[in-house]
Amino acid sequence: MLRSIVFSKANSGVLIMLFQTDIAGTVVWFVLFFALIFLYPRIMLSQLIYKIEQSAVRIETMSQDAMKITARKVDKNVSKELKNKIEQFSDFFVIEPSNIDPYGLVKKIDHTIRGMESRFDEFVEEVAGDKSYSEKQEINYGIRATIGLRQISKIVRHYVEMAKKFKNLQIAMILQMQLPIIEKIAESEIKGAEAFVNGWPIGDSIGPLVAASYMEKSKEIAEDIMASTTVIEGRKCFVLKAKGPSPHLGRDDEAIAAIMKKNKIARIITIDAAQKLEGEKSGSVAEGVGFAMGGWGQREMIENFLMAKKMPIDSIVVKVGMTDAIIPMTKDVYDSVPVVQDFIKRAVRRTKKSDKIIIIGVGNSSGIGNDKKEIEKVKEVVDMLDKKKKEEEAKQKKGGWF
Repeated sequence: MLRSIVFSKANSGVLIMLFQTDIAGTVVWFVLFFALIFLYPRIMLSQLIYKIEQSAVRIETMSQDAMKITARKVDKNVSKELKNKIEQFSDFFVIEPSNIDPYGLVKKIDHTIRGMESRFDEFVEEVAGDKSYSEKQEINYGIRATIGLRQISKIVRHYVEMAKKFKNLQIAMILQMQLPIIEKIAESEIKGAEAFVNGWPIGDSIGPLVAASYMEKSKEIAEDIMASTTVIEGRKCFVLKAKGPSPHLGRDDEAIAAIMKKNKIARIITIDAAQKLEGEKSGSVAEGVGFAMGGWGQREMIENFLMAKKMPIDSIVVKVGMTDAIIPMTKDVYDSVPVVQDFIKRAVRRTKKSDKIIIIGVGNSSGIGNDKKEIEKVKEVVDMLDKKKKEEEAKQKKGGWF
């Protein structure tokens, strides 16, 4: 009996000790739980800010590199004065005209864009007055890509500093989720700057490339627009493209008006690059209706002019990736030229034999000359860039995971 009493007392002691330990563990668990409720967001914010800070620095480095690429095109020995001038001008901005009163808005936009073009020309003349016309244009468009990259870097930095200043987890999370796309766009801008200053064709040059493939001899008929005549499927066609091989966009509206003033046109066919959806093949070709052209002002003016005449307008587009329009032209995009030509033939056959047609290669003429003899040069550049790209990809694969 004595043994059982001792045993029961021992058991009760163990139970009391276990009970007390359980209470202490529960208290510690609750303390840690409520501490983490307050500490975890701060830890998470610190990690996010560290990551987005790194991305901001990467994009700012790209912005500086783009400035250097453009500055070296002006002068191989980049002076501090030249560097400062380009850096100051990279903050250049354009204020969109007021649209409260929409009447005449297109003309206001056109006036603003012409003013912008003039300011770029003036700046390039100031820093590179001794260069040739083609080199000035390459510098001009290199600066435009530099400005785009500069604005991206400033916007990213703005939101990084906002997240740090107000310790705002939501801003940091939103920025982190968008950064993969933003960084991809930034990379395309620096590649675009490199393409412009070297006079390489870019994705957006596919329209002028197709137009050049039909040109024997061409002449300038409007501001920075070259024109040539050819016969396709028995119809007389006026072929237009921006002046090359230096970067230009040109005034398609003035060229169309000049041709239609002297000729009765039955149909207009436009060729341009268009953004593909993810999953679509780069360089695939599609057709539709409407005037294929990006940007502000000019397309609206063309449409107002053509719609009044009830002009049939065909659109042929080459699909490119989100960032492919500004980077050096890929082989997939270049190889689409014969396919586009087949689509043009089909569009031309919709008219009568006696009809006259305007074919416009819309887009930037960077790296694209003004006749079909220049096409072989484009192929050489595209092949060279494709080989370089494959070598870089092979190096990355060889490096493995780390």
